[in-house]
Amino acid sequence: MTHTPHSLARLAGALALALAAGSAFAQASPAGTWKTIDDNTGKQKGEVTIVDNGGTFSGKVSKILVPGDENKTCTKCTDDRKDQPIKGLTILTGLKPNGNNNWDGGQILDPENGKVYSAKMSLSEDGQKLNVRGFLGISLLGRTQTWIREQ
Repeated sequence: MTHTPHSLARLAGALALALAAGSAFAQASPAGTWKTIDDNTGKQKGEVTIVDNGGTFSGKVSKILVPGDENKTCTKCTDDRKDQPIKGLTILTGLKPNGNNNWDGGQILDPENGKVYSAKMSLSEDGQKLNVRGFLGISLLGRTQTWIREQ
């Protein structure tokens, strides 16, 4: 099969256009491992690994960075996570893309108090910071933590 210079130029142009369009509509992903920061101390508390389950994101505690807390359990949890080790515990569930590097419709567990909150998250432009917001009822009634990408 021979290609004329004209057909090769058209093919190259179509390929360039497809690549440009794909990157324009591509959304960065929150999937990966994130360092969590303690609200009170400002120190790194642990790591959460977020995975994409076919468009719905969840996250589990993959590492505890506070000395002495490595074997803590979720004593205040009230669901099937009660008394489970915090390391390995799924704390983020059901987050779905909402456009512009935002995900919502999920839930987050605070293993310190056992409470489950509505959750949403947004990814920074450079993909290195994730703002995770837990709230009751409306988003105004809650708090946001900024997690830092580990890998």
